[in-house]
Amino acid sequence: MLSVRPKVAELAFQIFGRTLHPELYRIHQTRRIERTAYDAKIDITNCGHVITWRAGGVTLCEVASSASQPLPRRRQLLKKPLKGVHDESIECHGGVRYRTRFQLEPVGPDLFWTFQQQLGQGPTEGLLHTFDPSGRMALGALSYIHVDCRCRSMMVQAIHTFPDDYAIVKVESTFSLPEA
Repeated sequence: MLSVRPKVAELAFQIFGRTLHPELYRIHQTRRIERTAYDAKIDITNCGHVITWRAGGVTLCEVASSASQPLPRRRQLLKKPLKGVHDESIECHGGVRYRTRFQLEPVGPDLFWTFQQQLGQGPTEGLLHTFDPSGRMALGALSYIHVDCRCRSMMVQAIHTFPDDYAIVKVESTFSLPEA
């Protein structure tokens, strides 16, 4: 298990059709969601986040982490380096649909620190975790996750900052069931 945040060049975005054992990553914040049609668990981890969503016999697990994080290969539906901008979608059994857009955005130091300061002082709903400084930078990284729940869908917006690399990771994912 990694104990510090990886460099942005080492990041990967993965989707699994199964749950992952929580011993595989270090959890800093957690939120559980229970709706009539689905349930979910959202974790901020040392590398990024893990979202586990279950509905109608389908399990999807989204992981933003280090590519070297020891994760299983069994039932891995997608693995992409977290570089540039990606749009992905997966159709599952029973009409369950998953869509995501993720990107790594390198920015200049001034813009990065302005964004980091606004993010750290702004959101009051959702999950927010401030990491300890790495030693090289005076301020630690931030992870923020906002969840918007509906009866048959859940949208998650995640932002992770990487001060050592002046980079921001943005992820927006939607998990949805077919109309009833």
